[in-house]
Amino acid sequence: MHVFIVIVGLLASILLIGVILLQSPKSGSGLTGGMASLGTVQTLGVRRTGDFLSKTTAVLAAVVMLLCFIAQFTLPGKESSKALQESILQQSVPARPVAPAKTVPSAPSTPLLPAK
Repeated sequence: MHVFIVIVGLLASILLIGVILLQSPKSGSGLTGGMASLGTVQTLGVRRTGDFLSKTTAVLAAVVMLLCFIAQFTLPGKESSKALQESILQQSVPARPVAPAKTVPSAPSTPLLPAK
């Protein structure tokens, strides 16, 4: 299920990129001006094409956000991660044996003189 949601999210994001690139940055022709030769002006009109692209952008952005949110809850192995109280690093490190405290060495009875 998670893989399916991720694939649909990737396809929606690729479509969103394409729709954004088709929009004009200002009210000029942009890449939608090239669509006039494809016959879309007769069916949608230039202004309606821009409206259609802006609505499609909003819908695709909402779909991508929703799929990302749903994909978070369908991650595999999420139940087992809640049961772990320690991190993976703490589990993989072997326990270090506790060594008894060493005694403090006593001071030498005769002072050491520098060598000549």
